[in-house]
Amino acid sequence: MGIPSADWLVRPIGPVDEAEVSAVLAERFGVTGTVHDLGSQQDRNYRVRTETGDYVLKIANPASDPAALRAQCAAVERLADASGLRLPRAHAGVDGEVVQRLSAGGVELVCRLLDYVPGEPIMDSRYLAPPVVARLGELAGRVVAGLADFAGVEQERPQLWDLRNALTVVETLAPHLPDQERAARVLRASRAAHTLLEPFVDRLPVQVIHGDVTDNNVVCEPAADGRRMPVGVIDFGDLGLGWTVAELAVTCASVLHHHGAGPASVLPAVHAFHAVRPLANEEVDALWPLVVLRTSVMVVSGQYDTLLDPGNGYASVALDREWAMFEAAVSVPAEVMTAQLRHALGRPSAQLLPVAEHTLLPGLPDDVASLDLSVSSEELHTGRWLAPDAETALARATLAAGHTAVRTRHGEFRLTRTIVDDSVPAATCALGVELHLTGPAEIRAPWAGTVTRHGDTGVTLHTGGLDLLLDGVDAEVQPGPVVSGRRLGTVAAREGVRVLGIQLFRSCATGGRPPRFAPPELAAGWLEVCPDPTRLFLAPDAPDAPDASSSAPYDAPLSARDAQQAVTEAELLERREHSFATVQEHYFETPPQIERGWRHHLVDTRGRGYLDMLNNVTILGHGHPGLGEAVHRQWRRLNTNSRFHYASVVELSERITGLLPAELDTVFLVNSGSEAVDLALRLAWAATGRQDVVAVEEAYHGWTYASDAVSTSIADNPNALASRPPWVHTVAAPNSYRGRHRGPQARRYAPEAAARIRELADQGRPLAAFVCEPYYGNAGGMALPDGYLRQVYEATRDVGGLCVADEVQVGYGRLGSHFWGFEQQGVVPDIVTVAKAMGNGHPLGAVITRRDIADAYRTQGYFFSSAGGSPVSSVVGLTVLDALRDEDLQTNAREIGAHLKGRLLELAERHALIGAVHGSGLYLGVEFVRDRESLEPATEETAAICDRLRELGVIVQPTSDRQCVLKIKPPLCLTRRSADVFADALDDVLTHGW
Repeated sequence: MGIPSADWLVRPIGPVDEAEVSAVLAERFGVTGTVHDLGSQQDRNYRVRTETGDYVLKIANPASDPAALRAQCAAVERLADASGLRLPRAHAGVDGEVVQRLSAGGVELVCRLLDYVPGEPIMDSRYLAPPVVARLGELAGRVVAGLADFAGVEQERPQLWDLRNALTVVETLAPHLPDQERAARVLRASRAAHTLLEPFVDRLPVQVIHGDVTDNNVVCEPAADGRRMPVGVIDFGDLGLGWTVAELAVTCASVLHHHGAGPASVLPAVHAFHAVRPLANEEVDALWPLVVLRTSVMVVSGQYDTLLDPGNGYASVALDREWAMFEAAVSVPAEVMTAQLRHALGRPSAQLLPVAEHTLLPGLPDDVASLDLSVSSEELHTGRWLAPDAETALARATLAAGHTAVRTRHGEFRLTRTIVDDSVPAATCALGVELHLTGPAEIRAPWAGTVTRHGDTGVTLHTGGLDLLLDGVDAEVQPGPVVSGRRLGTVAAREGVRVLGIQLFRSCATGGRPPRFAPPELAAGWLEVCPDPTRLFLAPDAPDAPDASSSAPYDAPLSARDAQQAVTEAELLERREHSFATVQEHYFETPPQIERGWRHHLVDTRGRGYLDMLNNVTILGHGHPGLGEAVHRQWRRLNTNSRFHYASVVELSERITGLLPAELDTVFLVNSGSEAVDLALRLAWAATGRQDVVAVEEAYHGWTYASDAVSTSIADNPNALASRPPWVHTVAAPNSYRGRHRGPQARRYAPEAAARIRELADQGRPLAAFVCEPYYGNAGGMALPDGYLRQVYEATRDVGGLCVADEVQVGYGRLGSHFWGFEQQGVVPDIVTVAKAMGNGHPLGAVITRRDIADAYRTQGYFFSSAGGSPVSSVVGLTVLDALRDEDLQTNAREIGAHLKGRLLELAERHALIGAVHGSGLYLGVEFVRDRESLEPATEETAAICDRLRELGVIVQPTSDRQCVLKIKPPLCLTRRSADVFADALDDVLTHGW
């Protein structure tokens, strides 16, 4: 096979003997040290370790111009003074020159000695988080800004990596590569990208650029969360004149091979670059074609290098990485990505459609019904949206109700397209519409064009750069030119229903047909390329028609309705901050807008499904049909307060006491866990005539005065321990993993707590109550040491105090093995508090105690809760208990929880970050530590892991005072499949990074 020849093609140099390298270092630079070959694609790089510091000796390819090497050194000096980046500054040789000559293997070469820039690269394929991608873009922006007026480069011949030469490079090398199938793909993509680029080539700013600010040429330091954040730039070997935006294109391309990356992954880099060096409109339009060209050049040049130098392992290893970049770059048409970039930067383009001279469906009635398939749809309730034929079923039901035609909506994020239990976001945004008809309807060409056929019932009308795609046509017209108004055929009948798919598509340089649905992260780009066809068949004054008084949706990427929805999503968080107390925090820095739930899944407004591993409030799961129907019936019938006499409050009280030991026979109904704990303490005060309470450290019990007073978690209140009122006393958290006593020594917590209780009594402060979660929740779902409550309860009762079991989080079968947490300890408390699960999200809580304790409250007056125990609340409580029993959810918690814990323990064997797996049933915690010996908490890592899990479709959050434990408390309807999805997602994050 012949090797092509061109000025910009450079033959790699072979290895240089390390003895020769050492000799050059001593002779030319006066440096002695150990030498290690770092590898390179075309040059040779050697790390030099000396007693005074580390350096890199760069031996340049024979084709390198010494003047260009001096310019690189000057550029580094310019940036070092202005950018604040870590950079490889050059050291002059003994003769004062930074470029030195040497002879190796009979070849005259030149070299430079540069500072070794400490840090790690990120060129491996691990996942890059948005903040890391943004930092890459910021560095690229800072480099081009720092070199904006640098004039020290004279470029006499074309350069391989100058994207102005990209198509020439590809066309020269592609025919000579071994894999001609890949070469042909790259050639086609390059030519299509170049076609899109051509209108801008004379308007793109040109300057000196680094040309290779990539994951391989930045050095990073680990941030607090373990992510490697770029802090410096190395390897100025590709410095030269080029389009300024090419610097960003090169950076974006380097992101694409990383785990989980796709075209939308580059958006943080674009935003960050733009913030440093604003992009002109033509640069935005040129960016993605340049990304395609960059990846194409990488593929062909990489194969070329291995062809010339088969033993170059550095180049060979890169081949798969380079192909992955190319595949990602061309996975979406460049026109779509350009539209997405414009949208992201607030610059959507206005592209009007040709005027429709004829109605597409002239016989269509004006009263076409509109299906609501969105996340907020009222028709798609009780999980019907998960059915494979949900859209068809709803359309047929609407037609059966008396309508002759039903249409879907363009630009709608369809709930029916949401996928659950999948780490990849589903394509939910409709890029076209469907018409469902009860009778025949003729189809006419809205404008002149050329007809082609696809499939048995597909027709495409081509008009200039716009295609009208119709599916479901009994076609009469033959392929070829047609005039405006020409009859194309009729809507085909299939199984008694006529369905016509209608889609508009602005033809792309790469050809092909658009998908019917787009993923949320690329919806804006696809909607600009696939505008709304509704006005081709629906009169402007028809009900629910697009606004005919403006050019929307055609001059914006979203239809009028969905553009408003997008604005709402963008502004809602800001509105929340203005109207909702910010101390009421939200999950995640940029939270998804969740508007739908079903069982153990949540759905955001763009149809993204999430596995809910967090929501211990909804113990039955979201959208429970039985609960919804029961509440609906009772609201229509009666809702008042518990001073009235009605059956449900009695039935609920009896049902609750029937689940507890016989002596716990009296119920108070309240609205929340905070109220329940507050009331429990007031009962203890009234019954004992005392106020002192002992609480366990690192626990949370509520936000009311009394419940907050006994809450000791510094995660919820950093001053918790220092700000307790004098009547609250604490004992050590019985944490057998990282507390004062660990492992078998955890048995010492109980006698120490008992001794403290007796000590307080001896000091004249006998307890009114001891309050504790019977299964340690706030610490991460951790069992108390065996016998702990038995010994502490005994000491409390010995001094005349009452024992309060806070079951707000752990009760109601969540442990799987026991319905109540205190059963696991073999004790019976005097007072039990419960909430959360009791109402499945409805504000409902209870305090259950003995009759004598309840009656003691009379000494402080009477008790009343306006909504506690209302008819609706009571019906909710009864329905939850029925569902727990009828759906056998406690058994499910035991079995699925055991399976999930087994999966998590297996992960702990492979991932050192997992220090321990706590818990029972579906009350679990995964504790992350930086070191298994010191147990240093991996707090920042845990937060970052939660962010990454959310990207993979799993909602989970940190807990414990150290915020280093994954809180795993999903609805008890969790399935084995979903448990595996969570374990697999966590494995993915711990394997590939966060």
